[in-house]
Amino acid sequence: MSHKTKYGALLEAIADQADALAMEYFRGGALGTERKRDGTVVTLADKGIEQMAIARVKSSGLPIEVVGEETSGEIPKGPATDGRARMIIDPIDGTEEFTRGIPTFGTLIGIEENGEIVAGMASAPALGKGTRWWAYRGEGAWRGERRLQVSRVRRLDESMIFTTGTGPSKDVSVRERLRRLADAARNSRSIGGFWQHMLVAEGAIECAVDWVSKPWDLAPLGIIVEEAGGTSTTVDGERTIYKGRFVSTNGLVHEEVLKLLR
Repeated sequence: MSHKTKYGALLEAIADQADALAMEYFRGGALGTERKRDGTVVTLADKGIEQMAIARVKSSGLPIEVVGEETSGEIPKGPATDGRARMIIDPIDGTEEFTRGIPTFGTLIGIEENGEIVAGMASAPALGKGTRWWAYRGEGAWRGERRLQVSRVRRLDESMIFTTGTGPSKDVSVRERLRRLADAARNSRSIGGFWQHMLVAEGAIECAVDWVSKPWDLAPLGIIVEEAGGTSTTVDGERTIYKGRFVSTNGLVHEEVLKLLR
């Protein structure tokens, strides 16, 4: 059975309902905004989407553990070891943007089997109808009905790169490394979040860097980029969502980017 056959209907149902829930709150007030212990924002929409996803998984009958940003407590250190599939969900990636009426937020869902992400979906309802990216291992990456392909730019000095912030880090060397990368590229922008990785998968840009990230921020991103022909690793070159410092490229400039960031 293909991964799409196994998980596709569940992911689509969760994403459809998540889109509807998010748009009920977006730019509509009554967000119920709170600050968590780590200083990040959570809203009623985040909580409602995650609870809905958990309920959907339970009713599906599939043996899937759910790891979510708002309900899972500790951040997972690595893949599940009990043999069960794991759904990793960020109900709203870009909650700060969401609360400010900025449309670059989305629901991120990944399915992990035996330590490997085998299915991923990112849905961004405020960016327009049909703004949803998805991939199943070995079945390509798609935005709606359009199959995705990374760009064929081979040189960093001809590339456009997007980077995110460094969070509360006071490590000057981090900012220096990101600046070194930006200076080496043809063009650079700072936007952060999942969308920059989707732009890599679409072939619109050549590189996206997320310096501060958790597993639920990254779960579907790597598989979508990889299935579009690109490469996603940590700065140290590992294919994992559990160590942060995540880099996606078209593959052709990947090693050059990592050298500048190490």
